[in-house]
Amino acid sequence: MRKKLIAGNWKMYKTTSEAVALVEEIKKGAAGAPSDILVAPPATSLVAAVAAAKGSPVAVASQNMHFEKEGAFTGEVSAAMLKDVGCRYVLVGHSERRQLYGESDALVARKFMAAQSQGLLPVLCVGETLEEREGNQTLDVVSRQLEAVLAVSGVASFGTAVIAYEPVWAIGTGRTASPEQAQEVHAMIRAKVAGLDATIGGLVRILYGGSVKASSAQELFAMPDIDGGLVGGASLKADEFARICAGAG
Repeated sequence: MRKKLIAGNWKMYKTTSEAVALVEEIKKGAAGAPSDILVAPPATSLVAAVAAAKGSPVAVASQNMHFEKEGAFTGEVSAAMLKDVGCRYVLVGHSERRQLYGESDALVARKFMAAQSQGLLPVLCVGETLEEREGNQTLDVVSRQLEAVLAVSGVASFGTAVIAYEPVWAIGTGRTASPEQAQEVHAMIRAKVAGLDATIGGLVRILYGGSVKASSAQELFAMPDIDGGLVGGASLKADEFARICAGAG
């Protein structure tokens, strides 16, 4: 039985003091939550968030990282640096990184492997744009993004990874894929992994991301292949995030 995972991506919100206060609030609701809980604060707040979450069920992720171990990459951080400050997870291939910063499938695959080389659990984000969905290209696009990583890392790598399906057209727009739309893509992702290794295909957690709210969480999470959520705006409000976590039961 796959345990649900609820991840909060805070994006470029919250100062360090605000981040600590939010972690403290989330911890209160985490004690009896039926799911694993993950928060991804801005880089400036990672150290403080890890300290605030210590001893609680809340894990901390970075929103991004560089694929090299070290070097002259101004403004970047490596997987080893993230591991050193206590991060357990890292997001790779988030749609905003792909869309705004031109990250290619090949680059995302390099980040995925670099994260695992340091013992971090990558959360691989995949998803299609509105134009691609309207062109009936959803499954092709998501397959391509997934296969780019499988081709270089192998299916065994997904034994220590998470996949997040996030339709770009539903991020920050208030639009959410219907449970049936999301389930179709999740089922395809699981089948693709299971086709290479049935055990890993059955165990890998696949999250849905795209304007997840407390009002939609329970119905989404009831789908057989949806193992939790990658939550954006709603994760910035402790009470809303707690209700989403509660809906994972």
